[in-house]
Amino acid sequence: MKILIIDDDRALCELLAELLTMEGFDVAMSHDGQAGLDKATSNDFDLILLDVMLPSLNGMEVLKQLRQQACETPVLMLTARGEETDRVLGLEFGADDYLPKPFSDRELIARIRAILRRTSVPAKPTVNHDQLTVGELVLLPGRQEARWRENKLDLTSTEFTLLHNLVQSEGQVLSKEFLNKKVLGRSLLPYDRSLDVHVSNLRKKLPSRSDGGDWIRTVRGKGYLWLEDC
Repeated sequence: MKILIIDDDRALCELLAELLTMEGFDVAMSHDGQAGLDKATSNDFDLILLDVMLPSLNGMEVLKQLRQQACETPVLMLTARGEETDRVLGLEFGADDYLPKPFSDRELIARIRAILRRTSVPAKPTVNHDQLTVGELVLLPGRQEARWRENKLDLTSTEFTLLHNLVQSEGQVLSKEFLNKKVLGRSLLPYDRSLDVHVSNLRKKLPSRSDGGDWIRTVRGKGYLWLEDC
């Protein structure tokens, strides 16, 4: 597994590289936003650790350009900022998760492994029974791919995992606690809006129902459900 660290704190990068190497990862580093963007788009990485405060291009702009260039590599934002608006903005731009500084080694590794577990593509070719079809939506979990009327949906790995869980339980309410564990790999914390932002992003990328409504319904105080076809 290859991880790219984009952070201008060279001392921190060295510490993270040492930690991740001990955990069995191959690590590359960049200390500049533009250079990091170039490296991310010209190499095949399994995960990107991206700081917000960077020279040349800030982390939010790097993330935005990555997604605009259809780079689907999972991104874990690292930020010293504690404001909710910064965390939400990163998720809206397509980050898979965020981790405020300072953080513990154990939490970082846990977040990384949670993302990689849900985004790793099996070595074996996808077979027919690995396909989930609901109406005009087709999900191919082995390829982390979703199609609507044969058109590929431009989803992040986190959005695909969220969609897959909802569609598998069509017509059933899934609690936020359940989805948080299945999608983000961690328990739901008070005031954590990460899941809500991912749901909002997913809604924007899905076509409307025949009645003009959304496929994902919010059940206040309980969670979310995927509606059955009209």
